[in-house]
Amino acid sequence: MVAPTEKFSLGQVVATANLMHELEARYNEGTQLMLLLMLRRHQSGDWGDTCAEDAQANEAALKFGNRILSIYHPEPESDPNFTIWIITERDRSVTTVMLDEDY
Repeated sequence: MVAPTEKFSLGQVVATANLMHELEARYNEGTQLMLLLMLRRHQSGDWGDTCAEDAQANEAALKFGNRILSIYHPEPESDPNFTIWIITERDRSVTTVMLDEDY
């Protein structure tokens, strides 16, 4: 079920082991909160730092059922290369959270 602030269903949420290791090293007990906040942004249509073309593709995907991609830089000042990708599959069955290097 999708709440009014949610634009689509996430399906099953999975994260790569590499991402989880990195988040736990950086945020320790705040890892789950960090993931939850990014997933809420993604699901509400805040595509983060995607380029304009990807943002437009996401908006079209809401109508036509294609894949949705969000990109976040949680530490832009201290580590601008720390990049997290969230991808929801076109059938909305699975959302994967990963580091850009895991793609």
